[in-house]
Parts: sequence; structure tokens; C-alpha cells
Amino acid sequence: MSICGLDFGTSNTTLGTIDGHAPVLVALEDGESTIPSAIFYETDGAVLIGRRAVDAYVEGAPGRLMRSLKSVLGTSLIDETTRLGRERVSFRDVIAYYLGAVKRRAEQTMGRELRDVVHGRPVHFVDNAPDSDRKAEETLRVIARGIGFDEVTFQFEPIAAALEYERQIGSEEVALIADIGGGTSDFSIVRLGPERHGKADRAADILANDGVRIGGTDFDRQLSLGAVMPLFGFGSAMKRAGLDVPSSYFQDLATWSSINRMYEPRVIADIRQVRHEASEPELLDRLIRVVHEQRGHTLAMEVEDAKIALSEKRRADIPLEWVAPGLGAAIGRPDLVSHTRQLADRIAARIKNCLTQARLAAGDIDAVFLTGGSVKLAHVRKAITNAVPSARIVEGDIFGAVGKGLTLEALRRYGPGR
Repeated sequence: MSICGLDFGTSNTTLGTIDGHAPVLVALEDGESTIPSAIFYETDGAVLIGRRAVDAYVEGAPGRLMRSLKSVLGTSLIDETTRLGRERVSFRDVIAYYLGAVKRRAEQTMGRELRDVVHGRPVHFVDNAPDSDRKAEETLRVIARGIGFDEVTFQFEPIAAALEYERQIGSEEVALIADIGGGTSDFSIVRLGPERHGKADRAADILANDGVRIGGTDFDRQLSLGAVMPLFGFGSAMKRAGLDVPSSYFQDLATWSSINRMYEPRVIADIRQVRHEASEPELLDRLIRVVHEQRGHTLAMEVEDAKIALSEKRRADIPLEWVAPGLGAAIGRPDLVSHTRQLADRIAARIKNCLTQARLAAGDIDAVFLTGGSVKLAHVRKAITNAVPSARIVEGDIFGAVGKGLTLEALRRYGPGR
């Protein structure tokens, strides 16, 4: 069959197809079914995606790395361009290249062309902005058709995860699906069961949907601003009383989708001017080095690695000797919690909204199905489970549940006899 489910994520991407009657994820890179949502434009014109894109950047190859591509959907950035050598390329074209390469890899692996796709989407690409939300979906639809898909439809990512979870249960239940990804956190309350699994129309089983534009990259940003960026001048004073060094540099450098803004020629000139007026110019010297060497993504990766390590350890060290001798940041789990507690609380607050939509009490939820990489963060997980304390906790395929569920939906919509 020429059908597939495509989970284009902020951090990782998967693509699923049907083997017999079961969904399987296609190996997209070095035998792995997940591929980082990253692209690297080398100065010699070559373009790499996934792990090889990240590796090329880490190894110091000259060029431009972009990650968290999905984050620009629904924002003004989608219509902006970024400098690649002597040229400027739109973010729309960057996403199209990446998704086109993923599609071609899957087709090569399977030995057949893919024509029909169910695309995953968050409940809200942008919070409280219906027009931007519709624009984001339409942008993805146009891109999908441009790379060769004929039929392009969408399904909410938590609903897709619910369809995958439903294959595991033997009796009817009401489940809260929590998909905490790289860019968004999405929840659905769904009535599930083996007798419902084959129904063509599941609209009546979807009791509530809600989401918020908060995900793993937001935890990276807040951790960076709280624990790392002060080493580069964030929050430091200017010589003029009552003024701080402009925060916009650090906001952009701590935000995956905005890092490349720092590499525009005018930015480093501005920072050098600010340095002359700064009370601690040596901190700005560190910032200038990061920007001059275009190592913003290195900082972001080291913060992300520390965040991931803190899901299992109580302390993580960020080595920064490549910036200045002896420089580093030691981060403990309490630091992660203190810098990001408000994010975790805002995520959990969406559960109350879902319960209200569904006209249910917390005790009516039989199970919580957890998926998405950020559910590994202990305080995020605790905030979710505390909202429905009597529910059974079920661990999902953190990176694959949504892709498999989208594939099941593709079979329902485009499969034989449909």
C-alpha cells in the first residue's frame, strides 16, 4: 500500500506504514526509526539531515545547522528567510527539503512510492490563535503535496497515540492521553476498547482535546536562561544606572528556532557596542565568541544533554572550557525544577480543561497513557499524574506511539475498501 502516517516532531520525526494489518515504523537513518528534526547546510552546497546533520555541526564542519523546524509553523518566522552562505532560504523551503528527504528515504527502504499520508499535528500549533493554527496546518498541507503526496489529511497527535494504545487493552476504559513532545504538550480524553477499535467513525469516542505550546525545547530555554546564560552576561548591568544588558540576545540564543538569528552580521556588531557600555565586559566577550564561532547550537545541545541527564541523575555538569578556561555550569535536579516548575504546572493545568470539556471528574479516568520525550522529566510526570491520582499509569512508546497511531488512521482512511 502507498499509505503512511507521518509524525513530524519538533525534536524527532517518524514515518509508519502497514505490514499486514499492523503499523510499523520505517528505518529512516542507520537502522533507527526515529530521525532528529535537524538539517545542516554545508558551505560547499551539501545538505545533511538527522543525526548526520548534528554530527557535522559538532565535528566543526563549516555550514549552518537548524533544529526544531516545526516550531516556526504558525509564526511569522515561516515567511522569513535565513542566510545560507551568500543566499537566503525561506523556512518554508527548509521544512519542505527535510520532509521530502524523509519521504524519499522511506520509499527507498520500502521499495515503493508513498502517495497518501495522515500527518500528525498538535491540538494547537499556536495558543489562542485560531487563524495562525489554521495557517500552520495549511502550510504543512501545501508542503506535503509539494513533496509528492496526493491525499493529505491530519489527525491530532494525542488521538493518534490513543489509537496505538487501544491495541494493548482488553476491555473498555476512559483514558487520558498525555503527549509531551519537543514543542507542544497535548491531551485527549478518549473512550477506548477492543470493540471500538474497528469503528469507522470514532468522533463520539473523543471526549476532549486540549493542548499548550510548551514542550521540551521550552524546558531547554528556561534551564539555559536560568543556569547558563548568566555566564554570558544575561541579567548583568550596564554602566548606566538602572539598565541591564539587552535580554533579546540571550532569549534568541536559548531558543532552538531563533539561534540562527544571532548569526546575522549586524548582531555581533551590536553586541560589541553593548560590550563597551557593560559593567562586566568579560561576560560579553564570552557571548561574542559563541556568536562569532556560530556555536549557539553547541550551547543548546549541552543544555539539552544536561536536562536529559537530570531525568536519571541528581546532578549534571555542562563543560564550557571551549569558551573560556575553567568555565562550566553545574546543574542539580532542584535547579531544573526551580527554573521550569511554572512550565510543568501550565502543562498539567490543561488536564483540568480536558476534564471540564468531557464533563468528567478526575476519578473517572481509568488510565493515563504517557508518550513524548518530556514525560521523562520527573516533575512533569508528577504534575500530570497528580491531576488524576487514581488512574493507572501506562508507559507508551515514547518516540513511536504517535507515528504508529497515525499509520493506523491512514489504514482506516485510505486502506482497501475505503
